[in-house]
Amino acid sequence: MKNSIWETAAFAISGYFSPFNSSHEEKAFQAVTKATGLPVVLGHELASKLNSVERATTATLNASLLSALQNFINAMAQSLEERGVTAPLMVVRGDGALINSDLAKNRPVETVHSGPAASAIGGRFLSQTDRAVVVDIGGTTTDIALLDQGQVTIREEGTTVGRYNTAVRAAHIHSLGLGGDSRIALNIEDQLVIGPERVTPISYLAHAYPAVAQDLKKLSLHRQKPFSMENLEYWYLLRKPAHTFLNSRTQDVLNLLENGPMAIPDILDKLDLFHPVQFGGNALLREEVIGRSGLTPTDLLHVTGEFAPWNVEAAQATASLTAHLYHEDLNTFIETVKDHISERISAEIISFITGKTLERAPHYIDPDDLGLWLFEENLYQKNPYLGSTINLKIPIIGIGAPAEILLPRVAELLHTELILPPYYQVANAVGAVAGSVISNQEAWVMEQTKTMRHVGYITLM
Repeated sequence: MKNSIWETAAFAISGYFSPFNSSHEEKAFQAVTKATGLPVVLGHELASKLNSVERATTATLNASLLSALQNFINAMAQSLEERGVTAPLMVVRGDGALINSDLAKNRPVETVHSGPAASAIGGRFLSQTDRAVVVDIGGTTTDIALLDQGQVTIREEGTTVGRYNTAVRAAHIHSLGLGGDSRIALNIEDQLVIGPERVTPISYLAHAYPAVAQDLKKLSLHRQKPFSMENLEYWYLLRKPAHTFLNSRTQDVLNLLENGPMAIPDILDKLDLFHPVQFGGNALLREEVIGRSGLTPTDLLHVTGEFAPWNVEAAQATASLTAHLYHEDLNTFIETVKDHISERISAEIISFITGKTLERAPHYIDPDDLGLWLFEENLYQKNPYLGSTINLKIPIIGIGAPAEILLPRVAELLHTELILPPYYQVANAVGAVAGSVISNQEAWVMEQTKTMRHVGYITLM
């Protein structure tokens, strides 16, 4: 252990039946603390569930998050102090409740899903509606939550973090990779694909680098020349890497991008290469050394004038060229994208609500199932003999800047009311303030017997 301390940030200890008897965890805690002086997380302090695997997973995730959240909270506290703010610093928990920042520092895993939970609470507070589906459309994801009796519904059995099941009690949230900055592209079969990847809107990149707008304008004027989606997506330098790369071509790419963003075919042409894999392009994107920019729903809103803070010409050119590749005129293409987004969100709401009703995790509609036919018939009413109508019995509360534009069609498809409360664009922040401090305490009550005779009860707190 001592030989590997230099590469260890924290330890997690989780015993098999530690909720009943935590003495082994506590003795291990004392030994590890004495030997290393590093933070130690104990499983029984985070969860009382008897699922040892989930409890151990929860403890491990908590240990891995300690440093990041502690640094964040310390920086926030320092910033508030510099501004003369002396109020207690509170943090939103995954179930929407507020906890003291000192507790949050030691239990960062309990803040999982705190953002979507805050949005749901903010939506309820601003709309004064106790039963509704809350749909929060952000830049990267759309988060769906259910309000019942004024409270966001909770996954009592424990939420998931990535692919890991945990014992963390958190809001029941369904997230999909669809937002204002989702990548709009065509696949190899020329089918429209929106998300789940996030890219920088081309309108913003052209605003920051005017040469990008000029390149796109030239391409738009000479569209009779062959081009593809790759010509419409740009890579740009986010930061200089902290380490050197073994692949010399990787450094060549970074040197090129120091002069400004470039389309992928131009990069390959300059370096006499055939594919980004030859210079480790995916690794650069994954490490956020470089960023990717392309067409997004935000850019289409620039074209329609519904939201246009950046370069409209670049958005117009990219959208028009993409529509050309999709064999549609620009206006039809924009409506196609909006319909695609609305139908996807509608399907996810149906999946989420049915999953909630059936008390199982949200699931996708099986293409071979009758459910897909029922859903599509609700959307398009194509069958001349049999119809299907899906009615959402509670309203939708829209949260996030794109909600006003993208959710009316969703409410129409589900035959329900759309509520856009005052300040719906910042309901997430409102929810962080409107949350309550909630204290929960659990106790195990076990019958004590002696020679088959009941003699009393033992309570473990």
